[in-house]
Amino acid sequence: GGASRQVSSNQSHLHPRLGRTVTRHLGSTYRAAIGDHNRAAYAQLRERLDACGRPLVLDSFCGTGHSTRALSARHGDCLLVGIDKSAARLAKHPAQPTDGYLLLRADCEAIWQQLAADGIALAHHYILYPNPWPKSRHLQRRVHGHPAFRTLLALGGRLELRSNWQVYVEEFGVAMSLAGQVGVVSELCAPVQPLTLFERKYHDSGHPLWVYRCAIAP
Repeated sequence: GGASRQVSSNQSHLHPRLGRTVTRHLGSTYRAAIGDHNRAAYAQLRERLDACGRPLVLDSFCGTGHSTRALSARHGDCLLVGIDKSAARLAKHPAQPTDGYLLLRADCEAIWQQLAADGIALAHHYILYPNPWPKSRHLQRRVHGHPAFRTLLALGGRLELRSNWQVYVEEFGVAMSLAGQVGVVSELCAPVQPLTLFERKYHDSGHPLWVYRCAIAP
């Protein structure tokens, strides 16, 4: 509860190493070891996907899964899969998941890697967790600064990233542009339907919310 604080960061502009970092990662293939729990989670995803035969939508870093539930109503013809590495966050999900969506405790990058290896494309990809790495030294922990960025691109689909930190959204837009993708950064104007608890908090506190949208080209 209470008013939420603005992002606390020692970085007020695009990161000076953004271009170099993104370019390096785009030129290499991400091959991290995939742990057993990530393989088990992926097997669960594949089983559900193969059984239903619907287009796949990912809600990466879904936290409590509030957004996954909301998105499953928006994309009724798709299978919505929310992924978060925290069992504690997922345990706060407000309901029993329905047939329309699945919540997985796993590392997003490991699930992306396995989907890409199997050649599975996404219909939509949502990244709604506001950047948890606001310090300048944490560039490579942000989605666009991470070695798995190229893997994310391989999944395709209509991508939407949201945050209350404009620099983060603009960095993501620049990274996508470096990857040859054309998208748009814009402010999410009120009244906005909050998809996550973070968004509701920021919206209620009068913070602007920012969004990047792009249809990923092959």
